[in-house]
Order: sequence, then C-alpha cells, then structure tokens
Amino acid sequence: MRAMGSNALASSIVLVCRKRATAAPITTRRDFLKTLKRELPDALKKLQHGNIAPVDLAQSAIGPGMAIFTRYAQVLESDDRPMQVRTALQLINQALDEYLSEQEGEYDPDTRFAITWFETHGMDEGPYGVAETLATARGVAVRGVQEAGILVAKGGKVRLLRREELPADWNPATGTRPTVWESTQNLIRTMQTQGEVAAGALLPQLGTLADTARDLAYRLYGICERKKWAEEALAYNALVIAWPELTRLAAQGSVSRPVSGDLGF
Repeated sequence: MRAMGSNALASSIVLVCRKRATAAPITTRRDFLKTLKRELPDALKKLQHGNIAPVDLAQSAIGPGMAIFTRYAQVLESDDRPMQVRTALQLINQALDEYLSEQEGEYDPDTRFAITWFETHGMDEGPYGVAETLATARGVAVRGVQEAGILVAKGGKVRLLRREELPADWNPATGTRPTVWESTQNLIRTMQTQGEVAAGALLPQLGTLADTARDLAYRLYGICERKKWAEEALAYNALVIAWPELTRLAAQGSVSRPVSGDLGF
C-alpha cells in the first residue's frame, strides 16, 4: 500500500486530455462553484463505485474538477482577475469535503453523532456534557448511543469504543439498534483478526448497511488524513481496497448457505 503523503496513486487512473474549444466562454467564480457543486458529485460517485482507494480519492477528484475549470477560457475572481490553478484546486478539494460530509445524511443518527465525536476527539475521552449537547443536536441521547454499542460513558467522560473492545460474537441480525458505524468497525475488526474470508461471510448479514459502511470508510479516512492519524487511516483504506474481494467471497458463500430473511434495516 502506498504511504500517506505520497504523490503516487495506489489505484490505476487513466487520464484523457482534450483540447479546449476556441470559443470557450468566460465565467465567474460564483458560477464555477455552482457548476462544480452540481457536476462533481456524480463524478465522485463513479470513482467510489469503481472502488477507488480513499488514499487516492482527493487526487482523483482533480481530473473531473479541472475538466470543469478548463472548459472556460477564464474564470474571473470578484476583482475580475483570472482565477489561478492553485485556487481552483483548493475549491475542488473543498467540494470533495462537502460531498463526503453530505453523505452523512444517509447514515443513522447514532453514526452521525459518532462521526462528529470522532472528528473532534478521535478515540479519546471527552466531557459527558459536550457529548450530550452534540447528541441532542443529532436527535439522540448519549445513553441511546451507548445502547447501540458504539460508546462508553463512565465517570463523567465519554469515548467511542475501540475496535478491539467490540463483541467478538457481534451479529447484526440480533442487534436491536444496528448502525453504519458499528458495521464499518466490525468489518475492519473481522478482517484484521480473522481475515477476508470471515469478513466476506459477515458482509451479507449487514443487509442494506453494507454499501453505506463502505461509504463511511471514505468519510473516516478523510478525517484521519486531515488529522494525520496514519494508522487509523490505513484501516479504512484497507477496507475499501478489499471490498471487491469481500463481495466476491460473500457471493461465493451465499451459494452454499440458505438465504437469510430480511433483517429489517
């Protein structure tokens, strides 16, 4: 796996250059941003569906982002000066961050709480009062998040459960409050401790949580990269890279297993 901070891509990317039209229009920064926010998400979804590694997503987003920027002869700033490429790249990166943040709307409230807590505290402890305020904003309670099996609250302090603290016999079919967060962390834990075959066997049990569990890995990788939590980032990157093999193993295993009922997710 490529190291974080390297300019080399772990994934294979094909770039196609096109000549800009001679009659290319001039646009403003505002209109460029509107176009970027309208068109970039579809390109990013295609990259994710192609299983682009999280470590490569930011650099890969440059292609479709610059395709928008270079369709114009000039992008004018508010003072009528042409926008520099450096600025365009910064705006593309901001649009990527917004896209990943907006995916949180697909997650359950417990997971949204966990993401925000992770972004500010990582796996460390924080004050119970801060957690309760955050939980209320997410429409949940600290006790509820604890009952979901992703949080521990003790002595006026709160922290997220580490992967090694998760129950070894975790079964999403018997859980009363399944979450995307718990699904992602258990997939990683299973893959790290038992290998891809066991993780592949777990995947079908997640039902509709499976794809969002992978999406969450992209989101958490982005947070880890900004915070420079290299070891934690590698875990999320490894899950996405292994995803095609996990789905293959899951499909292979389903042939020899009875089809389970709907888990109601």
